[in-house]
Parts: sequence; structure tokens; C-alpha cells
Amino acid sequence: MTSVPEVSATPSTTAIRSENLCRHYRMGENLIRAVDGVSLEVHSGEFLALLGSSGSGKSSILNLIAGLDRPTSGSVMVHDRDLAKLSREELAKYRLHVVGMVFQSFNLIASMTVIENVELPLRFAEVDRARRQAQAREALERVGLKARMNHRPSELSGGEQQRAALARALINRPQLLLADEPTGNLDSHTGTEIMDMVRGFNRELGMTVVMVTHERALAERYAERMIFLADGKLVDDRPNRPAGPTS
Repeated sequence: MTSVPEVSATPSTTAIRSENLCRHYRMGENLIRAVDGVSLEVHSGEFLALLGSSGSGKSSILNLIAGLDRPTSGSVMVHDRDLAKLSREELAKYRLHVVGMVFQSFNLIASMTVIENVELPLRFAEVDRARRQAQAREALERVGLKARMNHRPSELSGGEQQRAALARALINRPQLLLADEPTGNLDSHTGTEIMDMVRGFNRELGMTVVMVTHERALAERYAERMIFLADGKLVDDRPNRPAGPTS
């Protein structure tokens, strides 16, 4: 693994703090309480897992932390900034510079090569072509995909596609890495490789990781803390001692 610049330090030791966080919406005549009064604190550099069955609210919380959705009430603070008070333009900059996201479905653009997919966030940031290509190559080398950079997603295995998605999430060297079921479409061996990479970035760069999963065994293997959710509410908060390196 090549060396990379460290994530910039922040003045607060708290990366994320929510207070009575709610996200409610209506479906016909029914009120859906996707997130219902969740208060939690995540320390900078922590590896946190959000666990729960489908519909428990874990992905809704991740979307609120990512600035992809706004709370109905309550607050979510990231490095002392209240996301609910940010404008659309400010939220876009926040997602571009502070947050990296990895999804179960990879979300790569089929018509683009791997390196074009990875450098896309830098295009949005209006980084010049030479610099963004250099950073994209560095990110791809970091995840072991340098030799595949000119291939298209359809020419990659599922594990290689998730590596490319991880490289794209890291291209702006974010302070937060948010992972929504990152191993859901992978076999167990490939999933372990991806999670070992995520844990490596967490430990080596001090990057805060929040991972959504329904797999308790996965959380126990990698997370330092496990938050359990049910019906939009936080029902348990447990420290965890993750397993050592797998190789």
C-alpha cells in the first residue's frame, strides 16, 4: 500500500453528534418514523457499525449524516457543523470534501472507464485534468487496481468494482467514510478483502468510519462500537473489541 497524506485534523474529538434526531415522512395516510429520536456521538477516528433489520432506520441515519436527506426535527452535527442549517450548495460542498460513500451496488457509471469513474468527484470540484488523473491513479494503486484503470465496470469482477468504488470514495481524502452494506453483493472472501482495506484506512489515516450492516459477525470483526436500531430508535450501544488482522 502506498503512503498517502493524512486526513486533515479537526479541532473537535467528536466527529458526529445527533440529538433527538428524527426523520418522519408520510406514505398515504401513514406516518413513517424512519428515524425516531436518535441521540448518539461518534468520536473522530472511530469505526462504528449501525446494525438492525430492514426498516430499522440504519440507512436513513447514514443518509442524514451524508447530507443526502434533512431531519424532520432534532440535529445532526458533523465536526461542529449543523447539517440542517446548511444550504443546498453548502451540503454539496460538504459531500464533496468531507464525506466519502461506498454502497452495496457500487454505483459505477457503465459508460466510463474505471479511472474516469474514480476521478469524477474531482471533476465536480473543478480540479485540473492532470492533477485529478494523478490522484485517481494513486487511489487505484492504493486499492490494487492500477492495472485495470482503463477497463469499464462490466469488465471487472464484483470485488474489483467495489475496490473502484472505494477508490472513488477516497479520492478527496474525506474525513468520514460512510459504508452502506459494502459487502452485500460480494462473496465472503472478497468481502473480507474490502473490509480489511476499509479498516486499514480507518487505522492508518485516522478516518472516521460509519458502516451500515445487518451482519452482526461482520460488525464484531471490524467495528470498535456497535449501535443497534429497531423501528427508528436506538435500542443498544455496545463497545466491541474487533478481531486482529486477517493476514
